[in-house]
Amino acid sequence: MKTAPTTPQKGPVPPGDSSSWDPSWVDEVLLAGPGAGVCLDFGAPVSRDELRRQVRQRQAALAAAGLRAGGSAALCLAPSLALVANLLAAWRIGAQVALLDHRLTPFETERALGRLETQVVVSAEPVRGGPARGYYDQRDSPRARSGSPARTPHALVQLSSGSTGPSKIIGRTAADLVAELGRYAVIDGVPRAGERIVSMASMVHVLGLVGGLLHSLHAGVRLAFPRRATGEGILDAVAAGPEPTTLLGVPFHIELLTWVAHPPRLPQLTGMTTGGELVRAQVHEAFTDRYGVRLGSMYGMTEVGVIATDLFGEHRPEVAPAPGLVVRESGGELLIATGSSPYLGPADPTRWSDGWLHTRDGGTVDHDTGRVRVLGRLDSQVSVGGLKVDLTEVEHTLAALPEVAAAVVVHGSSIEAYVVLHEPGATAAAAVEAGLASRLAAYKRPRLLHFVDRLPRTATGKLVRDQAVLRATERSTHRPSDR
Repeated sequence: MKTAPTTPQKGPVPPGDSSSWDPSWVDEVLLAGPGAGVCLDFGAPVSRDELRRQVRQRQAALAAAGLRAGGSAALCLAPSLALVANLLAAWRIGAQVALLDHRLTPFETERALGRLETQVVVSAEPVRGGPARGYYDQRDSPRARSGSPARTPHALVQLSSGSTGPSKIIGRTAADLVAELGRYAVIDGVPRAGERIVSMASMVHVLGLVGGLLHSLHAGVRLAFPRRATGEGILDAVAAGPEPTTLLGVPFHIELLTWVAHPPRLPQLTGMTTGGELVRAQVHEAFTDRYGVRLGSMYGMTEVGVIATDLFGEHRPEVAPAPGLVVRESGGELLIATGSSPYLGPADPTRWSDGWLHTRDGGTVDHDTGRVRVLGRLDSQVSVGGLKVDLTEVEHTLAALPEVAAAVVVHGSSIEAYVVLHEPGATAAAAVEAGLASRLAAYKRPRLLHFVDRLPRTATGKLVRDQAVLRATERSTHRPSDR
């Protein structure tokens, strides 16, 4: 059943000065509410009073490490209560916070920290191997580093698609986040107070961060995470509470759920909202047939958050713009009206100009209904298991290895690389595999390495990326052992 739209809660709008924006928005917009009420569940319920205590504790630790209002911090933590508490604590201090994915290698993390130049870093022991989990119990530790205070008014800093090479550094102000929470508050189908979200979406990316964590804290929704990141584990998390429950994840998680042979009866499950790449029609049908609940779509970007939705699956493959956002199509590309560039550093006119954000997504806008049809990426960014990967980053990293003379990275059913070695042979191939393992997170690495004598080029000298042409050059194929 559709829920009636509610009036957004009002919160302070911080001024645009990075050294003086009012951090009271954290208490008023995110931490307000009855103290005994449960707001989070990491295997055990966390009340608002307990969350406030955890935030105060982390705030003291961050201050002891040198973090001040107008300062900068980076969080390198797995999904955990520690991640939530440190994020809110740093914002409560009035600092700018950068979020880094815990799955990055030490090489990638150091490269990212070098670009961000944060003053304080909060990290923990690396997550051990084994079955994937939805959350962890982390012993976090802040440490000072020789960085710089925040240079912009942004409260949140994120890397768009990785931590090296062509990834973009994106900033969002506290006012941006409050405005997005206002959009969530009036979108029909978004969970409301007294309901529950079981989230599989990463909290360092926009869907899991704003659509999961911040919206839940703001709206009084109980946010839970599965102990095991499997189809059965997700369903166990749903069964653990009686509240009407919405799943939040990406198409990869939908596929996990469709693989469950005999799902239990779950009357509290009301539906699922998915973001990320487009959901294939057969996957959508398999899920709705298996569970008998709605499967809604949400289109968004790190730069602006939620852009358009169809949370009841009524208009697939179209989505309706979120309240207050203007979307138009130009030359086959979707553009979003934004008052300023979200990118840190000089504005790139190919990404933002004259008040319009260039999404690099192909799409159309229906002139009669205003609904948007997203057709997919126009650039090299792809999605692997719901995680964004920039093929240019992978290609640059591969080409930089000492054993590699040239390389092309493409994506079909998986990421594949065509590689020319300086000295062909098994030893060099093994060195390439080891080099990639130390420089790229597992989900970014090519599943197949094709070793070739040469790479085809156009008449003007550009590398050919047509996979049919590339396959004709193949000499040997190597499947990395860590797969």
